[in-house]
Amino acid sequence: MTTIGFIGSGFIGGTVARLAVAAGYDVVVSNSRGPETLQDLVTELGPRARAATSADAAAAGDIVVVSVPFKAFDKVPAEPLKGKAVIDTNNYYPQRDGTFAELDNAETTSSELLQRHLDGAHVVKVFNNIYFKHLGSLARPGQADDRSALPIAGDDETAKRAVVEFLATIGYDAVDVGTLADGWRFQPDTPAYGPPYGTFDDPAGHQATADQLRTAVDQAKR
Repeated sequence: MTTIGFIGSGFIGGTVARLAVAAGYDVVVSNSRGPETLQDLVTELGPRARAATSADAAAAGDIVVVSVPFKAFDKVPAEPLKGKAVIDTNNYYPQRDGTFAELDNAETTSSELLQRHLDGAHVVKVFNNIYFKHLGSLARPGQADDRSALPIAGDDETAKRAVVEFLATIGYDAVDVGTLADGWRFQPDTPAYGPPYGTFDDPAGHQATADQLRTAVDQAKR
């Protein structure tokens, strides 16, 4: 069985870990404060989960989810991630992360900066456009009529296929938006970011189909 590693186990990372365990995956969770601070989450997740350092989680995962504040992207351990599919859930929020001129000037994207740092890994952007409560509540089996979709972007087709398979297993369809350079199309302040799944006031959210996501992505403007 595939093991999913987590570098960062907060709202999004923890929610993806719950979905992964429910789908039968083993998970290795980590955060910046040390594995001893994750015992409540590990207890909740059960015997398929263990806590580790970020480097150990990176080494253990067949697929690794990076879910840390963007400003910490260059602290992600690069060596153990070489050759692996790495899911990037991050968004650039200047009010939290400080300013990055090349992002403010639209010269590159946040996922491309992570990819540059993780030389040899294969970054795929996903989970960044959905509220964590909606992510947890909207997962559906493969044949469900009310199944939702998530946009993805990445430069490596093999890694994208692995991530699409993972998404399908945990309850979501995928909309391939293109390369990491296209990831801006579902970043903050675009139509695909947030509203397709409902508002923060509604923790259950509502279905966002693949067609609805494609329409929202196509409406993005810089």
